[in-house]
Amino acid sequence: MHIGIDIMGGDYAPLATVNGAILAANVLPTSCRLVLIGDENKIKSILKDQNYDTSKFDFVHSDSVIEMGEHPARAFTQKQNSSISIGFNLLKEGKIDAFVGAGNTGAMLVGAVLSVKPIEGIQRPCIMSLIPKENGGFGILLDVGSNADCKPETLLQFALLGSTYASSVLNINLPKIGLINIGEEPEKGNALAQAAYLLLKENTSLNFIGNIEGRDLFNDKADVMVCDGFTGNVVLKLAEAFYRIIQKRDIQDEYLNRFNYEDYGGTPILGINSTVIVGHGISNAKAIKNMITLAQDVVQAQLKEKIKLVLQHE
Repeated sequence: MHIGIDIMGGDYAPLATVNGAILAANVLPTSCRLVLIGDENKIKSILKDQNYDTSKFDFVHSDSVIEMGEHPARAFTQKQNSSISIGFNLLKEGKIDAFVGAGNTGAMLVGAVLSVKPIEGIQRPCIMSLIPKENGGFGILLDVGSNADCKPETLLQFALLGSTYASSVLNINLPKIGLINIGEEPEKGNALAQAAYLLLKENTSLNFIGNIEGRDLFNDKADVMVCDGFTGNVVLKLAEAFYRIIQKRDIQDEYLNRFNYEDYGGTPILGINSTVIVGHGISNAKAIKNMITLAQDVVQAQLKEKIKLVLQHE
């Protein structure tokens, strides 16, 4: 297995990304080879400072970077020598099995759609986030920002994608699907929620348990929590804000500490023909390391193949 890493992506690149690659290389099996994509001189200089053997990595040089503030689609198409563009070319050509990056999220999404393409039948790929549950496990929230406006059929596909991820990667048997709404009753919510409810209820391949409210996000009511990207992004950013407040006040709690993004690193783009993991722009070395190990888990779980099988039965 070969995992490509955008070494130039992220607020603390390339130091944090190189150090994260070192941490990952120390725990991954020898069958997993890391491909570092970026300014080769800078990368090797950091490895030298860390007294780390450069032969443990493969290198692909890039002399351009898509910055955080650049327009995603324009930058991706115009900067063909950027680390993100090169990474997606390698993924498209099958030279790497997964691509990991903490840079411009929009450019990563554009690259996923334009290069490796959505799985046939998928209307819109989406981004999910892991949500710590009070019982010690995790739930899945999706979409969390890539699709602000959705159709009912799109929410149904999010449920299928989330259910497949929960069973394949998190090993949750018969994941419970909940639709985020302003009340539990079927007639509650806007037109989108009401129509999506009917589609989810009629789908026999899903373990749909009905509407859930915001207070149900952290309990055991649902394993997969479905919503449009606008709602999901607000929920995710709110949770991150509360975690930062807790940190500032030096509050130590075993459950609340599990909201630390560093422990998860990143999140996969679901519904595409390969494995792409997107990380937070402020990712440090620990977060980068966990992004890389997550990429290995997703590839090994054969997620895209299982999603294709699910769609064939729809």
